[in-house]
Amino acid sequence: MNNEVIISCAVTGGGETQDKHPRLPITPEQIANAAIDAAKAGAAIVHVHARDPETGSNSRDPELFKEIFHRIRDSETDVCINITGGNGGDWKPSAEDPNVGTPDSDNTDAETRLIYISALKPEIASLDCGAMNFGESTYIAQPSVLRHVAGEMQKLGIKAEIECFHTGHVALANQLYAEGLFDDPPLYQLCLGIQWGSPATTEGMKAMRDMLPAGAVWASFGISRHQIPMAAQAVLMGGNIRVGLEDNLYLERGVFADNWQLVEKARTVAELMGARILTPQEAREKLNLKKQN
Repeated sequence: MNNEVIISCAVTGGGETQDKHPRLPITPEQIANAAIDAAKAGAAIVHVHARDPETGSNSRDPELFKEIFHRIRDSETDVCINITGGNGGDWKPSAEDPNVGTPDSDNTDAETRLIYISALKPEIASLDCGAMNFGESTYIAQPSVLRHVAGEMQKLGIKAEIECFHTGHVALANQLYAEGLFDDPPLYQLCLGIQWGSPATTEGMKAMRDMLPAGAVWASFGISRHQIPMAAQAVLMGGNIRVGLEDNLYLERGVFADNWQLVEKARTVAELMGARILTPQEAREKLNLKKQN
């Protein structure tokens, strides 16, 4: 069991959930306020996506990320900021020509994926370690792109949060770690329950955890109703917790959640199990993070 737990809160995500929750954070102000409230409830890390304020859809606009980032920092709320590095890999082939993407595809090069990350220099940025089918679309992350992005993040002093959706992703991440592209301790996020990935089960989590290199720090989450059970399972198996509206919209059956409520619920579960929740500064020390200007 992990007796010193880091809670991360993914406050909005990039999925098309804007019409599925009446209080989903969409504008930069709403996203920043959700992150601040999550930190006050006990989250040491907040994971940030940006959304188009007009449509609610996922956005790569650097100005939106900049506003979110500075609103959090200017609030003087101490929290580690984790900005998504997953934008730019979505691919949906058109029915007429599978070599051409549909208009809602979002596939870009490595440099474009890095624009707002390199400008803001957060403590952490996520790195989705491999390709995967998501429903009817495909997420593309070639090893060459991952090597480039990981290397640039390393030069900038940004910790990569290595997101793995099945055991093949862990194997690829382990290879990149062996090549020296992730500083110690490597930080893994085991993502469970997403369609066509590893299931949100004890067996699914254990299979991925058992592949991690010695000294790795890891967290895990399950989506939807699996969020809190998988949070408890992660603590029991030596890991840390991620909750938030990116992965689950409900506090309980039929009751919409706010991010801070999910953090509070996960914190209560972990503390009842005997764990202590780490502060942002303690998380920085454990993960060897750099809070940069």
